[in-house]
Amino acid sequence: MVLSLPTDILPETALLYVLAFARIGTAMMVLPALGEMSVSARIRLVMAIAVTVVLAPVIAPTYPAMPLGVGAMAANMIGEVGIGLFIGLTARMFMSALQVAGTIIAFQTGLAFAMNMDPTQGIQGAIVGTYLAVLGTAMVFVTDLHHLMLIGLRDSFTLFPPLSGFPTADFLAVAVDTMAGAFTLGVKLAAPFIVFSLVFYSGIGILSKLIPQVQIFFVAMPANILFGFIIMFLMLSSIMLYFLEHFEAVLLRFII
Repeated sequence: MVLSLPTDILPETALLYVLAFARIGTAMMVLPALGEMSVSARIRLVMAIAVTVVLAPVIAPTYPAMPLGVGAMAANMIGEVGIGLFIGLTARMFMSALQVAGTIIAFQTGLAFAMNMDPTQGIQGAIVGTYLAVLGTAMVFVTDLHHLMLIGLRDSFTLFPPLSGFPTADFLAVAVDTMAGAFTLGVKLAAPFIVFSLVFYSGIGILSKLIPQVQIFFVAMPANILFGFIIMFLMLSSIMLYFLEHFEAVLLRFII
């Protein structure tokens, strides 16, 4: 007995996987933790293909009848890539709050001159910001927030139905709100160090007036770095918990 498989569904099935991969693959390439630049592009590609293969049967009902014509298919492909890029960059932009906080902390504690390569962004930055970014990435995996990213990718096919166009105005509004929220959060995370800096330098200024003979620079710089490390040691857990709480709220936007 010879089994015959219907061949008329193959084009639609192939197009479904291609469109799903366009959205999922684009998001996986820029998502924090899952799409870090330090991770090999081949590994990210394999993860994107694996997630697409797993999710395609689940999201298949969200796809309407496939359009005919190369132009319509290309337009839909561009739309899927744009949606995936939006999802990934939204999470990536909010992750930059740690870089903002780290840069402010470095300036306030006298460590701004200590620079190194940030593996999460591929650029040089303050060593405190790099430390917070790497720690935040590790905490995303420890607290299983990367599961929320995958759930958000799945629910995005319901939130932004395929072949329904690209809501540019809404995406721009969310991008601006996310960037503003990331900067605000970064300043809040560094708030204890800003207060410490104001008090410390005010005290140093008073000391220099009362005892002009004291070499303020040689006294202030080591003390500033020492107290900065002490505050970092005391506040690090609170900083990361506060950040993870807000990062989770951003991911929950894409979950229905």
